[in-house]
Amino acid sequence: MANTGQFNLEDYCVRLAESAKKASAELRNLSGETKNSWLLRSAAELRQAVGAIMTANAKDLDRAPQFGLTTAQIDRLRLDEKRIEQIAVGLEEIAGLPDPIGEVLDSSRRPNGLDVSRVRVPLGVVFFVYESRPNVTADAAAICLKSGNAVILRGGKEAYYSSRAIVDVLLSVGTDVGVPEHAVQLVDIADREAVGHFLQLDSFIDVAIPRGGESLIRRVAEQAKMPVIKHYTGNCHVYVDATAELEMAVNILVNSKCQRPGVCNACETLLIHADVARDYLPALGQALQKEQVLLRACEKSAPHLEGSEGATEDDFGTEYLDLILAVKVVENTDAAIEHINHYGSGHTDAIVTSDLRTARHFVTQIDSSAVMVNSSTRFNDGSQFGLGAEIGISTDKLHARGPCGLRELTTYKYVCFGDGLIREG
Repeated sequence: MANTGQFNLEDYCVRLAESAKKASAELRNLSGETKNSWLLRSAAELRQAVGAIMTANAKDLDRAPQFGLTTAQIDRLRLDEKRIEQIAVGLEEIAGLPDPIGEVLDSSRRPNGLDVSRVRVPLGVVFFVYESRPNVTADAAAICLKSGNAVILRGGKEAYYSSRAIVDVLLSVGTDVGVPEHAVQLVDIADREAVGHFLQLDSFIDVAIPRGGESLIRRVAEQAKMPVIKHYTGNCHVYVDATAELEMAVNILVNSKCQRPGVCNACETLLIHADVARDYLPALGQALQKEQVLLRACEKSAPHLEGSEGATEDDFGTEYLDLILAVKVVENTDAAIEHINHYGSGHTDAIVTSDLRTARHFVTQIDSSAVMVNSSTRFNDGSQFGLGAEIGISTDKLHARGPCGLRELTTYKYVCFGDGLIREG
């Protein structure tokens, strides 16, 4: 990374932002064919550069202990041939998606003959702040450019060498196919103050997107002068209704909690209808014991869960990101809904039920970005929803909600055609 003592940090940030703004204007003229060529050729070149990328990644892994990374964080940082192949496939999948830019959302002809259309356009310049996951570097660059946006990537210092190696491949291909020079830029400075400078540059940057821990997201939201697309936590729930098929309920809960416990769409709290708690909880407890899940149970559920600990009020508001699950017995579906809307983070919540009316009631009343019926919370994901890679999962209601793919990185403008029309009155 650059030595900040050699130049003025604020000037450096302004220079990158100005360059991105210029590139965003040039991107308006970039054809869908050119974007897809960049994506496909980048995927091929990433495969060819496996050795160089893994060498760069080894530098990051060697430095991981000095940054105090956990075992899970080091695993997310690690790249191997399989993970680099997954990055390449992700770019190819984005290339295969429809180009959203220029899509006519709706149109009409007014009585005076004025043709009015609403047309999808890019947001402009995206400032993307994220932590030590080098695969996100490629995903974010690909999603932003395909949706016509210039992007400034400010990744975690823990993954700098890996991200630099990936971006160098993308830039090299971009030069060959005619992508604007500064459409994708990686911040070369580890200084945390750089983020603060970028967040003040609302005359150049149109939106900030933080992806990482709650403290990072809150800092960005508090300091940014431009709009922020964010999600704070993923405190997700599975509610097992009285009519649930119990084997299905066990399978859904185990998948929601255990497949990848350290991600934002993993279940953190199980709610279960009092009428089936006695039958369901022992089977669930045995399944979770095999997965080494620590259970923190309410007074009504604890007698049916051998080896569980007592749950506190704080447990129901916690995003564990670990093999820990809070469990609570509720009297009915409305009590489950009340609990979720009180403690939840608006991310992902699921119901397991055989009653369609109950399912519809739950879906209507739960105020989250995704509500799952008889399916795992783990499905709230851009690729699983057919959006391709995502730049994050938003728990906001404006401007985007849920997985943020290509369309979520666009806005619209009105385009009007007349024939010498003038307004009277």
